[in-house]
Amino acid sequence: MNYLSRLFFPRKLSAAMKPLIAVVGATGTGKSKLAVDLASRFNGEIINGDAMQMYRGLPIITNQIPVEERNGIPHHLLSCVELDEEPWRVGLFKKECLRIIQEIHARGKLPILVGGTHYYTQAVLFNDQLVGDASVALEELDGQANGEPIEPSTRWPILNAPTEVILQKLRGVDPVMAQRWHPNDGRKIRRSLEIYFQTGRPASEVYAEQKRAKEGALTCNSSDGTGQLRFPTMFFWIHSEKEVLNSRLDGRVGVMIEQGLLSEAQLMWDYLREKQSKGIIVDQTRGVWVAIGFKELAPYLEELHKGTASPEELEALKRTCIESIRTATRQYSTSQIKWIRNKLWRALAAINETSRLYLLDSTHVENWSGSVTEPSEHLVRSLLSGEPTPDPKSLSEFARTILGEKEAKSREETDPGSETITCDVCKRTLANSEQWNIHIRGQAHKRVLKAAVRRAQREERIAKGIEVPKPAKVVD
Repeated sequence: MNYLSRLFFPRKLSAAMKPLIAVVGATGTGKSKLAVDLASRFNGEIINGDAMQMYRGLPIITNQIPVEERNGIPHHLLSCVELDEEPWRVGLFKKECLRIIQEIHARGKLPILVGGTHYYTQAVLFNDQLVGDASVALEELDGQANGEPIEPSTRWPILNAPTEVILQKLRGVDPVMAQRWHPNDGRKIRRSLEIYFQTGRPASEVYAEQKRAKEGALTCNSSDGTGQLRFPTMFFWIHSEKEVLNSRLDGRVGVMIEQGLLSEAQLMWDYLREKQSKGIIVDQTRGVWVAIGFKELAPYLEELHKGTASPEELEALKRTCIESIRTATRQYSTSQIKWIRNKLWRALAAINETSRLYLLDSTHVENWSGSVTEPSEHLVRSLLSGEPTPDPKSLSEFARTILGEKEAKSREETDPGSETITCDVCKRTLANSEQWNIHIRGQAHKRVLKAAVRRAQREERIAKGIEVPKPAKVVD
């Protein structure tokens, strides 16, 4: 900690102050780097929230931050589970993580939780929540491998039925919600029925309870002002523009291959064969066996073991498997972003805490200091000093565009009876929720949104005299 740090920040946090920093975002956006930066700057310790990175001996497949890049910062729940151990369920992760956070606070230091398996981290960040639009049923997730939920349509096949069939079912269990939605609004009809299946209660009751809880959070928050959050938490959403991120992820897979990804996959394959030879069947649908990298390489390893394929055939199969890894990685990053946009945002909106979520643009890593380091340090300084924090949309044009759209959509979802809705991106006012629904799904709105994001990024780069960059690697 340098002289300036000591001047503005105490060496240890006061006993009464128990803040938490949560870093979320898609793989490859720089979550681990930001966590190390902040921990180094503010006397912090890092807690891993990625289920795969908990496994020992597989640093490449699980994409663990290299030791030399940790800057001597303690990393908890990283490389702590053996291959033959049972995968951690959400309940166990929550218990251990909360214990570690308490110990870090007791040392007067700042805990920084780095997300990965977002259902793990959400269980830690929030007190027991209402199920429904705001979150998922944590007790249900506790019985699932790695905290990843089963698709609702798999659990309740009627959700795959035509909209009119779902609506008929909804009328029988929740006539209030069935009356609220337009018969063609399949997404909302499906979601209302899904909430009924998840909770055993009509969605209309769940929403009413959420509304009361939100209003209560505004007037009757806990003494630390965090409502249903366990700690005074500041969220950093590290986000990169999709095309740039996909290119970065493709390049990272190539680097992982060079660093020994195939060797780690072979190690896992040999472990399975050894167990099989002893009559022990390993459940490959759980734990590290579903990690991106191993399952995609399994066909190649199988053929390699058989020894019947020609070198040319093996090489072609290997290239195909590696491409499958790239595809799976891109898909995983998309699912992580969806979690933030939907589950995390709704959970925060339900308790009126979206002002705690700050979006940082890591699209162009050569501008990391100006786009990520400086604003995040300023915000953490405000949190630790008890000073007011700015509106997240004021951070940058990029943040204003993305978060502004989320706020507009959230208002429409939580108040479907509102008369008019304004799209800040397109500068259009829609007469009702039905028109709004049509608008945000239209190609025109999507084109304007995409152009606005790119324009905001370009204007910020021009203002700072930054040239258009080439994609570069960022450690997740």
